[in-house]
Amino acid sequence: MKRYPEYKESGVEWIGEIPKHWEVERNKRIFNEKDDRSVTGKEELLTVSHITGVSPRAEKKNVGMFLAETLVGYKHCSVGNLVINTMWAWMGALGISAFDGIVSPSYNVYELKSSEYLPRYYDYLYRTPNHVNEIMRWSKGIWTSRWRLYPDAFFSMFTIIPPFREQTQIANFLDHKMGQIDELIRIKERRIELLEEQRTALINQVVTKGFDPNVEMKPSGVEWIGEIPAHWNLCMLKYASRLVYGDTLIAENRENGVVPVYGSNGIIDTHSSSNTLSPAIIVGRKGSLGKIQYSDVSCFVIDTAYYIDRRTSHVNLRWLYYILQSLKLERFRNSVLPGLNRESAEGQYVPLISAEEQTQIANFLDRKTQQIDELIATEQRKIELLKEYRQSLISEAVTGKIDVRNEV
Repeated sequence: MKRYPEYKESGVEWIGEIPKHWEVERNKRIFNEKDDRSVTGKEELLTVSHITGVSPRAEKKNVGMFLAETLVGYKHCSVGNLVINTMWAWMGALGISAFDGIVSPSYNVYELKSSEYLPRYYDYLYRTPNHVNEIMRWSKGIWTSRWRLYPDAFFSMFTIIPPFREQTQIANFLDHKMGQIDELIRIKERRIELLEEQRTALINQVVTKGFDPNVEMKPSGVEWIGEIPAHWNLCMLKYASRLVYGDTLIAENRENGVVPVYGSNGIIDTHSSSNTLSPAIIVGRKGSLGKIQYSDVSCFVIDTAYYIDRRTSHVNLRWLYYILQSLKLERFRNSVLPGLNRESAEGQYVPLISAEEQTQIANFLDRKTQQIDELIATEQRKIELLKEYRQSLISEAVTGKIDVRNEV
C-alpha cells in the first residue's frame, strides 16, 4: 500500500502523524451525549462487548449480564450512535450501533453532530488497539476492574477527522478487505474442524478395531465399541484403572517450583511438589467435564479433576489416554452435584487386550495424531497471522498511514 504524499504531526501521541489535509478535534466537537430513556422498556435490548461491539442481547448465548425485571428507564440507542460500556471501555467494549434499541442505563450513548461524520469509519477507528489504550489512559478508578470512562473524559479525547469522502473510501475498503480476510479465516477454521474430526475418527477406529483390516471380528455387545477383533475381550474401566480425586491446592498455597498444576482445563500454575507419579492422565471433573489431558512429568492435580497414574492403572497409560478420549466421558454428568460421575465412568466397558497390542496401538496413534496436531497448529498459526494482519490493516487505514483512496 502506498502512503499519502504529505503528512503533518497531529500533536496527539496515540495518533502520530496524519495526512496533511486531515484534521484532529476533541470529541466534544464531534459528539453530543444522548440520554433519552425508554418509557415502555419494550424496545430491543442491546449489549456491548469488546469482541462484537454493539449487538442484540438475544443473540448472545450464556451471557452473564443480569437482566432487570423491567427495562423502563433504559437508554435509547439509534443506528449510528456510539455506545460505550462505561465499566469495560478500557477493554474496548464500545462500538457504533447498527441497530435501534435500548441499552443499560450504565452505558453512555453519543450521537454524531454532523452528517459529515461517517459512523462506519468511527466504528473501525474507535476499536483499534491504540484508541483502546488511549481510553485506558483517560479512564478513572483505583483498580483496573473499576476503571470507568465518564463523558467528561470522553469529550476531552481527540479524534481524527478525514474528509467525509475519504471516511467513506476507508470504510468501504475495510469492509471489502475484512470480508476477504474473514472468509479465509472461516476456511481455515473449517479445515481445523475436519482435521479434528479426522483425529477423533482415527482414534475411535484404532482403539476399537486395531489396525489390521484382515483380522477376524466379533460383536462386542457394547454400542460405542461395536465389533472388536475376535481375540480381544472387554472389562469395566474400574478393573483396568481407577479415577483418583485431585487435591485441594488454593492459589496462595502454591509454592514456586517447576511442577505443573493441572485443573480440569489444563495447566493453571506451578508448584514445588506433585501428587502424581509420571506419566499421568488428567480427567476433568468440574468445568471442562470429561476433558482428557496427559502429562509426561509428575504433576499436581487439583480437586476439579481426577487423575490416573502408574499406582492406579494396570495398563499402558498412553493406550488408556486414547481409550478415554473415545469414551466421551462428558456424557456421565452427576444428576445432583455438578461434575463427572466417577461411578458411571468407571462402569463403562473398554477393550481388554495384551500389553504388546496396547503398546503398538499407543505408538501408532502417537505418530499419527502428532502429524494431525502439527497440521492443526499450522492452520491455527495462519489464523493468528490473518487476525494480526486484519488489525494492522484497520489501524493503518483509519489513521492515514496508508492511502486506500484508489484501492476499491
